[in-house]
Amino acid sequence: MDDAGDPLSAFREEAARALRAALAKVGAAEADLLLERPPEGMGDIALPCFSISKLLRKAPDAIAKEIVSVMTSGEEMERAEAVGGYVNIHARFDRLAERAFTAALSDGMEYGSGAPRGERVLLEHTSVNPTGPVHIGRARNPIIGDTIARIMRLAGYNVTTEFYVNDVGRQVATMTWGVKNLRVAEEPERDKDDHRFVSYYREANRKCEEDPEAQAQVNELLFKLEHGDPETVSLNRQTSERVLNGMLASLADINVHIDGFMWESKLVEDGSVDRVIDRLKGSRFCHESDGARHLELESFGITGRDTKWVFTRADGTSLYTTRDLAYHLDKFSRSDVAINVLGEDQKLGMQQLAAALSIIGSERAPETVFYSFVSLPEGRMSTRKGTVVTLDDLVDEAKERAYEEVRKRRKDLPEERMREIARIVGTGALRYNIARIQAEKQIVFRWEEALNFEGSSAPFVQYAHARACSIMRKASAAVSPDRAAACVGKLTTDHERALLKLIAAYPATVRECAEARRVHTVASFAQDLASQFNQFYRYVPVLKAEGDTRDARIALVEAARRTLRSALGCLGLEAPEEM
Repeated sequence: MDDAGDPLSAFREEAARALRAALAKVGAAEADLLLERPPEGMGDIALPCFSISKLLRKAPDAIAKEIVSVMTSGEEMERAEAVGGYVNIHARFDRLAERAFTAALSDGMEYGSGAPRGERVLLEHTSVNPTGPVHIGRARNPIIGDTIARIMRLAGYNVTTEFYVNDVGRQVATMTWGVKNLRVAEEPERDKDDHRFVSYYREANRKCEEDPEAQAQVNELLFKLEHGDPETVSLNRQTSERVLNGMLASLADINVHIDGFMWESKLVEDGSVDRVIDRLKGSRFCHESDGARHLELESFGITGRDTKWVFTRADGTSLYTTRDLAYHLDKFSRSDVAINVLGEDQKLGMQQLAAALSIIGSERAPETVFYSFVSLPEGRMSTRKGTVVTLDDLVDEAKERAYEEVRKRRKDLPEERMREIARIVGTGALRYNIARIQAEKQIVFRWEEALNFEGSSAPFVQYAHARACSIMRKASAAVSPDRAAACVGKLTTDHERALLKLIAAYPATVRECAEARRVHTVASFAQDLASQFNQFYRYVPVLKAEGDTRDARIALVEAARRTLRSALGCLGLEAPEEM
C-alpha cells in the first residue's frame, strides 16, 4: 500500500501547501515546516510556532493566530485554529472516514502496509555469546530487534535479520575447553544444551582462576582458534551450535525468529580478518607497543585511555573488535542499510568502530539502536557467576501467571484451551511490557504491570481484539468498503469519530516508526486504539442499531479489529479471537 492507502496523505499534503502559503504571507517563507500530531481532539495536524517566533520576533501564539487568519481552506481541511502557540488543523471527517474505510477494509494487503522500497536492510540483533541461555537482562535485544524488523517490513522495507555468532573469543574457548576436559556433576533443570553447557563454562572459569595450567590450555586453544586451526574451529563450532540451538528455541517461545547467521570463525577462515589487519597496519594512526598494535583515536573525539583501540595482541592474534570490523565490512557488501541493536554499554565501542571504519576508508557506518537493560526488582544478573534469571524462566512464569488469570475469568473453557490462551497472553505480556518502554529508558520488569488486563499491557490490547472478533461473529455479515464509505455520515458520536480518526492514523504511525527505528510508539498506539475501542463499545450500540447506522458501526468494528490485529502483529503478539 502506497500513500494512496494512507487515509491522511491527501489531507496532510493539502494542509502542508496551505501552511507554506500562509507562512509566506506572514513573512516566514523560509521557516521549516515541522508538523506534529496533536493530542486527541486538538486536530489532525499541528504546526508549532515556537521556532518561527525567533525568526519573526513575535510571540508563538500571536504568530499562530496570524497564520490562521491568512490560511485558505481546501477540500480536505475542515478548519484551522490557533491554540497555545500551535496551528491545529482538522481534517474533514467525511472524506477522511471514506478513505479510512476503503483502506482498512480492502482485502489483499494488510492495513498499514507501505509500498515496497528498494533498500536492502540488514538488521543485526541478539548476538549474545553462545555460552549459556539468554537471560532477562539481554531479552530486550531480540524483542526490540524483531519488532523493528516487523514494523519496517510492514512499511515496505526489505529486511533481513541476522545473528552474529561469537564462536572465536575467550568466553566460547573457555566453554569449549570445559566441555572437553571437565566433568560437571550439576544436572540442569532443563533438558537443553544452553542450560547444560553453561555449567561447563562456569566450572571452567573457576578452574582457570585456580589453576595456571588450565588457563594456559585455554590460551592455547584460543590462539589456535583465532588463527583458524581447522580442528579447533570445528570443535568450537560444534559446542557453539548446540548452545545456539537452545537459545533459538527460547527465542521462538517469544515469537522471535532470525533469518540468518554469521559465524565469527568464518571471517577468520576466509581471510577477512587478516585483510582488515593489513589495512589497519598501513594507517598513519597505527602504533605498536610491546608487539601489540593499536589505533590512536584521539583525533576522532575519543578521550582518555579509550583513545588506544587495540586490534592485535602481542602474539599477533586478533580481538573481537577487529573481527567485528571485518563483519561490518561484510555487512556493507550485502546491504544498503545496516542496523545494529546493542546495549547501552556498547556506545563507546561503536564510536571506536566508526572511527576505525573511517580510517580504512569506509564511507559507511552502521545505524545503531541502543537500549538500556532489563532488571527484576531483585537486581542484576550474571551468566559467569551463575546468578541469572533466564528467558526460559520468565516465559514459564508468564504462562503460569497468565493461566491463573484466564482460569479466574473463563471457567467455562476446557483445560487445553485455557492453557493455549495463557500461552498467547503470557508471552504477549512479556514482549509488550518490554517493547512499550522507550529503548533508552531502563526497565524494571514487574508482573503486576505486564499482566494487567486493565492497563497498558498486552492482555488489554488482545482483549480488545477478541471483543471485536466477538461482535463480528454475531453480526450477520461483513460490510463492504464501498457500503461502509457510503454510510460514514451515520458516524456522528464523539466515540465513533475518535475511533475512526485513530484508525486512519495507523499507516502514518507505522511509516514514522519504521523511519525512526522505534517500537514503543506502536505499542502506545495499540494501547490507545484498544482504549478508544473499549469506549466506543461501552457507549455506542452496534448490533442493536438499524439500517445504515448499523452497517457503519459494524464496518467501524471490523476496521478496528484489522488495525488491532496488524498492530499486535508488528509487536510480535498473537491476536486471539477469544479470551
